Amino acid sequence: MKDFMLIFLGTNYFDMGLSPEELQNKLNSWFEWQQKMEEEGVVKGGHALKPEVRHITGKKRTVTDMASAELKEVVGGYYIVSARDLEHASEIAQGYPDYDIGGTCEVREIMVYNQ
Repeated sequence: MKDFMLIFLGTNYFDMGLSPEELQNKLNSWFEWQQKMEEEGVVKGGHALKPEVRHITGKKRTVTDMASAELKEVVGGYYIVSARDLEHASEIAQGYPDYDIGGTCEVREIMVYNQ
């Protein structure tokens, strides 16, 4: 088995103006997906990320603070999962709850360097 990171890109829920009921339904979808992955023994960890973003770039280390509302896409969180290969990891990613609101799940294999 290999490790893959599922990276979640989309709009911050709070910037979308979801009702409390809609927000709770979204959260329940996440809890159900995580529970399914736990039952299958594929999820190794993951977290949601706060919407505030700090970019540090260039030789001079220029610092730019941004709120999620200023960005087209926000990395909202991630999971690390164990899968046989990229195809299997992509199958796991089919459960991502935000496809219906235009979200994207990026699937990337974690590279392991041995010394």
